[in-house]
Amino acid sequence: MLIPSEERRKIHSYLFQEGVVVAQKDYNINHTDIDTRNLYVIKALQSLTSKGYAKTRFSWQYYYYTLTDSGVEYLRNWLGLPNGVVPATHKKAARPQPTGGRPERRPRNNDGEGYKRRENKETAGGNFQPQYN
Repeated sequence: MLIPSEERRKIHSYLFQEGVVVAQKDYNINHTDIDTRNLYVIKALQSLTSKGYAKTRFSWQYYYYTLTDSGVEYLRNWLGLPNGVVPATHKKAARPQPTGGRPERRPRNNDGEGYKRRENKETAGGNFQPQYN
């Protein structure tokens, strides 16, 4: 399918920026995230999938496209970006560094004596003899 160059550039730059594209299976609407027709998005990403640059999942009338490692290289060359730029899905999130060691455990109940024991208020005496009739 012939897709205008500026539309294809929008689609490819959004895919490279995010690393993931979700498209509803409705060819007559405009895509919500990319300012272009949904048909162009689906067909452009179908082309990238056939070349092995993206993976496609289809569930509940939605297409889920993810960029592969070879697709990152292809789009980086196609868009003319430097080597250090990667999609958002390929960036590692900074984990908060734990301070000190393991946190101190608090007691299980308020008085700090461990497990709460059941108190028997009504106990049978030592000379209890039950009678059965």
